[in-house]
Amino acid sequence: MTATATAPATIRRPRRSRIGDRATPARALPLVPAAVLLLLFLAGPIAWALAGSLGDRALSGTQAADPQFVGFDNYVRLFADPVLPLSIGVTVVFVVGSAIIGQNVLGLLLAVLFRSGSRAVAGTVGVLVVTAWVLPEIVAAFVSYAFLSADGTLNGILAAVGIEGPNWLYAFPVVAIILANTWRGTAFSMMIYRAALDDVPLEVIESSMLDGAGGWQRLRLITLPMIRGTIFTNLMLTTLQTLSVFTLIWVMTKGGPGNLSSTLPVLAYTEAFQFGDIGYGNAIAVVMLLLGAVFSIGYVMSLRRSGGRA
Repeated sequence: MTATATAPATIRRPRRSRIGDRATPARALPLVPAAVLLLLFLAGPIAWALAGSLGDRALSGTQAADPQFVGFDNYVRLFADPVLPLSIGVTVVFVVGSAIIGQNVLGLLLAVLFRSGSRAVAGTVGVLVVTAWVLPEIVAAFVSYAFLSADGTLNGILAAVGIEGPNWLYAFPVVAIILANTWRGTAFSMMIYRAALDDVPLEVIESSMLDGAGGWQRLRLITLPMIRGTIFTNLMLTTLQTLSVFTLIWVMTKGGPGNLSSTLPVLAYTEAFQFGDIGYGNAIAVVMLLLGAVFSIGYVMSLRRSGGRA
């Protein structure tokens, strides 16, 4: 008696989920609160500024009670104003000097030194640097003003050694606000870079040391490429933070002398709340928004080209 062989039944395997599959409403539900917050606190103010820049709203008078639509008249006035190119130039110099060069370079340098230095020195310097960062901006501004004013601490130190110092806030206003903002914001970059350096594998560093690589070679050829994503991310964050600095500059120089230290936030405040032209101030704010977008897009494109990850 021969046994009849039966073909095995076909077993259906479950479909594997693909990344490109369409997201279900249940998966998208956790994103709703974040989307609402973005619309409320980001898109809302941007839309209000854009709409306000197209009108003649003022702080007082008939234009405050019944503002009229004026189209692009505020932008025509703005781009014909000789103060705008000066303010954009001061803003770019301030951002590059205090954020891109000052905070990032100094923060990275401190992070590298703390990693290789003794714990006592690293702890002491770290506390001093972080103290400047945790101070309220208004307090940091008054401290900077007291240090750099004509009869301030710096000139007192110089006078003790027989040197007569100038009024730094009047003679070098942009340099003064760059130094003050660098002093206040370096701690943020230092902590970001310290965390990034801790993620660099020690075996890689030790292997390079066995191969005879010096400290500068290890930093340039190994450490910096490995933390490239963190560098671009920190550059973007510090740039956007510095672009919106107002209190520090207003307390130290009020944008003066003249408009030599008037960044875009200071110029927008002056036009909107001192001269009462809200529509014109909104137009300046839109220009500042576009400048921040240019910096952000540049950083994101550079990060993608380099293949780095934050």
